[in-house]
Amino acid sequence: MILALLLAASSPTIDGAMPDDEEQIVIPPPIRAMLDAAIASGNESEVATIVKYARAADPASGDSVLRIANAWRAVRAKDREARIVRAGWTDLWTGRVEVGGFVNTGNTQTAGVTGILDLTREGLEWRHKLRGQVDFQRSLGITTREHYLAAYEPNWKIDSRKYVYGALQYESDRFFGYSDRYSASAGAGYSAVQTPAVTLNLELGPAFRHTQFTDATIESSIAARGSVDLDLKLFSGLSLSQDASAYLQRYNSTVSSTTALAAKLVGPLKAQFSYTVQYESEPPIGRVSTDTTSRASLVYTF
Repeated sequence: MILALLLAASSPTIDGAMPDDEEQIVIPPPIRAMLDAAIASGNESEVATIVKYARAADPASGDSVLRIANAWRAVRAKDREARIVRAGWTDLWTGRVEVGGFVNTGNTQTAGVTGILDLTREGLEWRHKLRGQVDFQRSLGITTREHYLAAYEPNWKIDSRKYVYGALQYESDRFFGYSDRYSASAGAGYSAVQTPAVTLNLELGPAFRHTQFTDATIESSIAARGSVDLDLKLFSGLSLSQDASAYLQRYNSTVSSTTALAAKLVGPLKAQFSYTVQYESEPPIGRVSTDTTSRASLVYTF
């Protein structure tokens, strides 16, 4: 339908001939109106759509539409760079707050509450990511689920796709068999896919882990760390994410995967359902290797 409208709007002039001189080419009013509206909204995907169909309908005026769109992108990028340069350390943070409930199977059969905070700061050369998570339940005065996680990951951007990362993480989950676990890693990251509908980030590097198990065993070991972060926009207001990470080492290796489906409710508020699987290759005696956690949450983005 958009293509038909653009084809009609880009029909020849009254004398039946299209201008030969590129400088004399005038963008048809309906196309220019749609382009101006998309630019005014600041929506990059809408601008890209107008450019795509304008160039398909009439390459001559479509090229003019592309030049206007590229000029707008250049000005926008320059303004963004200026804002980042002027910003203080407390500025430019975006994130999400997740609050909800969970059902756990494996070492425990419980239901409880969960809270997650994710923060990201995008700079010109650096990206900083912070994450905190708490899963907790008490029943009849007895704690039956207690999981804590805190993580910090700085990224130094080599270009728009490649970056170098560092990662520090602390975990505690005595029901999974460890009271304290410290992890440190550094390596290379790559944004394999960057589109409005799909993003895919990959990371790989060496790591060091120190774990204090609940049976008083202590393990410190060199490991290899890898992660996959996939985000898909299925439809307007509906998205799917898949985050997976692994620490592979001589002793106890860990593989974790979280699949989440989020649906927009109103404004920045979403409903989310997620399923997490965590595998420990050598858990303490009396513990099973795999835990699963299902969560239903409300997510507020900012």
